[in-house]
Amino acid sequence: MNYEEIIRLDREHVWHPCTQEKDHERLPPIAIERGEGSYLVTARGERIIDAVSSWWVNLFGHNHPRLNRALLEQSQRIAHHIFAGFTHEPAVKLAHRLCERAPGKLNRVFFADNGSAAVEVALKMSFQYWQQSGKPGKTRFVSLTEAYHGETLGALAVSGCELYRKTYQPILMQGFSVQGPDCYRCPYGLHRDQCDAPCFEHMERTLAAHHREIAAVIIEPLIQAAAGMRIHPPIYLKKLRALCDHYQVHYIADEIAVGFGRTGRFFANEHAGTAPDILCLSKGITGGYLPLSVALTTDEIYHGFYDDYTTLKAFLHSHSYTGNPLACALAVEVMNIFDEEDILGGLEPRMDMLEAARARFEAHPHVGEMRRCGLVAAIEMVESKEEKRGYPWQQRRGYRFYQEALKRGALLRPLGNVIYFMPPLNIPQDVLARVLDIAWDCLEDITRES
Repeated sequence: MNYEEIIRLDREHVWHPCTQEKDHERLPPIAIERGEGSYLVTARGERIIDAVSSWWVNLFGHNHPRLNRALLEQSQRIAHHIFAGFTHEPAVKLAHRLCERAPGKLNRVFFADNGSAAVEVALKMSFQYWQQSGKPGKTRFVSLTEAYHGETLGALAVSGCELYRKTYQPILMQGFSVQGPDCYRCPYGLHRDQCDAPCFEHMERTLAAHHREIAAVIIEPLIQAAAGMRIHPPIYLKKLRALCDHYQVHYIADEIAVGFGRTGRFFANEHAGTAPDILCLSKGITGGYLPLSVALTTDEIYHGFYDDYTTLKAFLHSHSYTGNPLACALAVEVMNIFDEEDILGGLEPRMDMLEAARARFEAHPHVGEMRRCGLVAAIEMVESKEEKRGYPWQQRRGYRFYQEALKRGALLRPLGNVIYFMPPLNIPQDVLARVLDIAWDCLEDITRES
């Protein structure tokens, strides 16, 4: 099928995610034929640097030989089978490896099939645990403003990005939304690298007043991704862990976007020396090959469901593709690659490149801040540097930046006025340098226009 036919059929039948389809009248979708390392290759043979890891899932580049081999070998055994009452080697290997690596006492793994599903599992698990542990009043959840935890209804209910949830507000469960950290526009006049997170006072007040009705607090540790890659200090996590312990509230860590090395450590909680009660993982878990997610939890929570059948305490949550052997085999190989190829050790020079670019970008008259955590970085474009005022959303500066970057051979999706970098962890340094140069050129063009 030629390129034009692919696009014709797409426009006739396909409804793309997170997209105003009318935009495709001016910028049709791009037909991808294959991947090569850090590049997407179109059906016309054009090469595009995948600087966002295809929505944060691709850890080691496309078409990775070790992951290809793991997928092939498992496919020749069995692709899928029921997981209720059955098990298989890749699932138990993966569960064991994750529990070995996870912080704290996370020793049980519940499988699901995407990030939103993992969040749903965590919320239901926390809720039901309290229902059958003598605290039935604990029915509500706390999340941060501008949080993003997924787009199924439960996950959306604990998200704070109004762009995604406003339409569905009437059908969402009601929880507590706490003002989250915004270190760029810090109301205390502090900097994230030199503060004690005084903004945590909002969380303290909420739990002090409502802890008897709160089942859990859910946050994205260190980076609120969809909020524009907002980065907060590890001390926030330390305070949260202590507060949850004090009031007997579960701490749910949504590391779906930031786990598996994105922050420079395997898990974001490691930066704070903390451990959640439930840890949600997905995206990079299979290296960007197949959907898979997990919710890790403690033996204490697990045993809150462990009883005779007639007590009806079982956790009756399921997905048809729970524990899919293909996905689990890929995830095991991802763990092998981390162990055998020193991926985390190789991040240092790449992180240094992003850090070195900070001074250049922040000197630009329309960059308010370039922030970084691990190999995740973001440039916030502003109309007024002095007032930290962003461009009006109707101007779609970020979308125009995205268009210009594509013309220059890089995929850099925007989050409003924020342009972010989340490349594969092993992106060649010369390719990362090219991405930064492209970003600079696009920034110059987009901010020059009225």
